[in-house]
Amino acid sequence: MGSATREALAASRAELSSMGSADLATADELFSAGRIIGGSAQLISMLTDTATGAADKQSILAAVFGTNLSPVTLRLLGTAVSHRWSDSEDLLAGIEELGLRAAADSAPATVNIDAELFAFGTAVSSNSELELAVSSKLGTPESKVALVEALLAKKVSAQTLAIVRHLMQQPRGRRIGELLRTAASIVADQSGLAVAIITSATPIRAVQLERLQKGLAVKFGRALKFNLVVDPALIGGLRVQVGDTVIDDSVASKIKDLRLQLAG
Repeated sequence: MGSATREALAASRAELSSMGSADLATADELFSAGRIIGGSAQLISMLTDTATGAADKQSILAAVFGTNLSPVTLRLLGTAVSHRWSDSEDLLAGIEELGLRAAADSAPATVNIDAELFAFGTAVSSNSELELAVSSKLGTPESKVALVEALLAKKVSAQTLAIVRHLMQQPRGRRIGELLRTAASIVADQSGLAVAIITSATPIRAVQLERLQKGLAVKFGRALKFNLVVDPALIGGLRVQVGDTVIDDSVASKIKDLRLQLAG
């Protein structure tokens, strides 16, 4: 991520924070606007052109979206496009992140969006036919949305359904697992937490899990939400992933390292 994108993201997040709690309608509008902008090479080129002033870019947004977006959504988009992004893909990712954070803000305390996203990701990865159906480039966005709605309706929160629906329509070349992990991480971050994916060969005992939570919280300097995966292929030990950081202390990993050493 370039410095321009980091600054633009910080400004966009600050604008969202200054508005207080967002509602789900704002998240949906941000997702929709991101898809429209991403679907027009001319529009995204104008919105990322460094020679075009902030006021002109906001006028472009008003001309394109008119009254189809709420003043709150237009204000958030206006802030985003007013700043310089490293490239057009980063702008789309930034708009998507605003939508994810708005969705997180709109959820009641009883809703655990990142856990629902993780559960759906686990279900997809464990079913090859389902993974193909939601990942294949041959399927239309509309058919994927219909499938997701049939699978998740009344089983997950409105926020999770809105997020997955959007991701199916604008994957931007990302695989389904990456889509869901990224979304879950951003949602958790909006709540002041980080998601740790703990993979073990067998179920982790409660005492061991509590000890692990405390140790990782100290290591990463923040509270963590745990998503647990059991994968017998690890043979033993644990694999911990927090964001892009991976700590692999599994037996399978050690065997692999030993084989590489012997081969060398």
